[in-house]
Amino acid sequence: MWKRQGPFWTRQHRNRKTGALIVPAITAVFLTYFGYHAYHGEFGIESRHHLEARAAKLQAELDTVREERTHLEHRIKLLQDGTIEKDMLDEQARKALGFSHPDEVTILRVPNQ
Repeated sequence: MWKRQGPFWTRQHRNRKTGALIVPAITAVFLTYFGYHAYHGEFGIESRHHLEARAAKLQAELDTVREERTHLEHRIKLLQDGTIEKDMLDEQARKALGFSHPDEVTILRVPNQ
């Protein structure tokens, strides 16, 4: 379908409806891609929920460790007032931790009631 317009030959094209669908189709593909990654991606909405749940779990663990540390600091403070002897401290540490040297004999007594 060649047609002469003035000194030039031009080719005539039929008007197609598919050309009008190319831009919306590409736009839909891009929106789908970015929408999927906005929800499921590394920094997406779902990942944020997982991070918040993990942060809550770690905060609870931190609170537990802080409480245990406070308890241990209180026990250490009781030992530091100078009323306990080094042998007694050694005995209590070995009893609490369950340590003894191979050449030692450990005798545990039940306190008088």
